[in-house]
Amino acid sequence: MKKNLLLAFALFLLFEVQSFAQGAYAPFDRDYYHLIERYEIRQGTMNPSFHTGFKPYRRDQIAAFLDSLSTSSKLTSRSDRQNLSYLGNDNWEFLNDEPEDSKTPILKTFYRKPADFFHYKDSIFDIHVNPVLYLSGGIEQGFEDARFRNTRGIELRGSVDNKVAFYTYLTTTQTLHPSWVGQYARNNGAVPGEGFWKEYGAQGFGYFSARGHISFNITKHIEAQLGHDRNFVGEGYRSMILSDFSNPYLFLKLNTKIWKFNFTNVFSQMTADVRYNRGRPTDGRYPQKWFSHHRLGINLGKKLNIGIFESVMANEFDWNYLNPVIFYRWIEHQLGTPDKVMLGFDSKWNFSPGMQLYGQFALDEFVFGEFFGIDGKNSLRNKHSIQAGFKYIDAFKIHNLDLQLEYNQARPYTYQEKFEHQSFTNYRTPLTHPLGANFREAIAILRYQPIPRLYLNATGIYQFFGTDPNNETNFGGNVLKNRLVTNTGIGLFGNVIGQGIENKIMMGTLNASYMVKQNVFVDLSHSYRRQTAQNLDAARISNVSQLSLRMNISRQDFNY
Repeated sequence: MKKNLLLAFALFLLFEVQSFAQGAYAPFDRDYYHLIERYEIRQGTMNPSFHTGFKPYRRDQIAAFLDSLSTSSKLTSRSDRQNLSYLGNDNWEFLNDEPEDSKTPILKTFYRKPADFFHYKDSIFDIHVNPVLYLSGGIEQGFEDARFRNTRGIELRGSVDNKVAFYTYLTTTQTLHPSWVGQYARNNGAVPGEGFWKEYGAQGFGYFSARGHISFNITKHIEAQLGHDRNFVGEGYRSMILSDFSNPYLFLKLNTKIWKFNFTNVFSQMTADVRYNRGRPTDGRYPQKWFSHHRLGINLGKKLNIGIFESVMANEFDWNYLNPVIFYRWIEHQLGTPDKVMLGFDSKWNFSPGMQLYGQFALDEFVFGEFFGIDGKNSLRNKHSIQAGFKYIDAFKIHNLDLQLEYNQARPYTYQEKFEHQSFTNYRTPLTHPLGANFREAIAILRYQPIPRLYLNATGIYQFFGTDPNNETNFGGNVLKNRLVTNTGIGLFGNVIGQGIENKIMMGTLNASYMVKQNVFVDLSHSYRRQTAQNLDAARISNVSQLSLRMNISRQDFNY
């Protein structure tokens, strides 16, 4: 019965829908979202339509932001005009000035709009249908089998009575990942971002993906979304608070936007530690756990935004956590429960047109004397993670050359918990960073658009982290392990980042994407990955080259 309460609550809200225009959410895609966010950074002030600290964004709000940019005299480059046209075509039903119809529709029915294979719009229904395709082939040096991906499916979005918006995404995939990705999936028992999988051939993976949501406005200032998908908090390439790395999950999101305040609540049911054999999940009902998150975002002036958040992970449903405006830590104390509570903040500062500083701090456990004391700063109980980043749009006065630098770290045992099913994970994958904890990471990303339809991306990553020598030892990196089990010989103090078996990874990826037509891309990429570790006789070096054709789907990367 408890497992149906979240759905019942959402259905109750649905009957209270008010007559305000509503758009579905645009799927989170780093390349796509960068095109949106770069124009806010370039202006140097907050956009008037939505806060960027919680993703994804609603299409009607994206369109409102594009309308606010349409008169800007600064967007003069050919690539900028192409980007605005691309984003406008993708969200055309919400623009003040609707883009022109396609000049060459197929059979006068299909692709009447550049972004839609088929659409239908009247006073009741607004429907957009698109095929989804991802065909990729490549080679990895030292392996005989070709790397490949074969994804086919459909994407459907729209609204009813201009009040209730909906989105559905269905695909089936057969793939053979690069070696380190396949190893990660088998070690964790889940494919990152997908969860359940079946064997395809000797080394491949097969899985079915289904995501979807409905969204509606409760009042003029309060909107709701009931979905099975992922969420992302922050401005970075990674998120130390909540990221898109894990499997999609059921959630109810309430978003309240009043003046300079944006208050977001997420109530969700997630999958706990799945049983698996030989890397693959076994049959049977998987245990569930409950996650609640709220974040208050505030615009301080026109350049600075600060978000304060609190999250709780519980192995049992509790009505108390449905209160959207309560302090979770207080509830956890009053209930006498061992539920896992995290809190912290994220921020961004558009301190100069074209430049942004951003960061995050997530606090897992805190002992005042140890946190601020010199002797106790390396205590096992000082569990936290940080992020610091910088974005530079039109870097060095070169049009459409964007630079991003980012640093992430998490102390040992962060996101772990001493009680069953309360780690910060979903379907055996971290809810935040792919490495879990006990790591440092530096990222540099250079994006360049030399001509309107060509997107170049160079990403470099350095990682330093510690792993466990066996399953019975816990040095604090694997967030699936119980924090009470250490067997490290270190004790309460002396715990430092990288403890255990030291690992270092150097990784570089070059990608060129050419947009043949709206949302149809040809990608050419090459990835180099070098891993060294104390328990390896020699460095593990991987070189992977791939050529891809994709339609209405985000570009896949393997930067972990």
